[in-house]
Amino acid sequence: MAALESTRTELGKQKDAAQGKLADAQKLLNSLTAQLRAAISNQESRASRGDERPNLGDIPAPSQRAAAALAAAKTRIGMPYRWSATGPSSFDCSGLTMWSYAQAGVNLPRMSQDQANAGTHLTRSQLAPGDLVIFFGDRHHVGFYAGNGMVLHAPKPGAFVRYEAIGNMPFQFGVRI
Repeated sequence: MAALESTRTELGKQKDAAQGKLADAQKLLNSLTAQLRAAISNQESRASRGDERPNLGDIPAPSQRAAAALAAAKTRIGMPYRWSATGPSSFDCSGLTMWSYAQAGVNLPRMSQDQANAGTHLTRSQLAPGDLVIFFGDRHHVGFYAGNGMVLHAPKPGAFVRYEAIGNMPFQFGVRI
């Protein structure tokens, strides 16, 4: 019972912290001018369009598995992000990579932090289409390298599976499966 109460207390503290952050974010949002809100909304709308295809270059995938996984991920462009979703009609970031590699016959771990250790680490210059790309110091985001400096990923709540420039997030390393 003591352990349960301790856990409950800790979860309450975490909930309070999250609600505080949410309130701070709402205050920031409320302080934006109408013009700035419109500009942000326009930028998000352009970034979330699933029908835009960037020039991905012509570098081949490092393996048939990587090519097949990336091809599977491309069929999910425009599908909504949903936290903890693993497809086939909505995804979070690691759910998309796990589902896509499963279509290629490869079982990946569920979490991005575990996927970060599922293969050979690569530098940015070593990336090829179909390699996983790991972002942020705590490795909480993963996507596919699609070619020509672009990633294909499920970015965040409210967005859709899409292409995005690799430089838009803090790249840590690539992973070749």
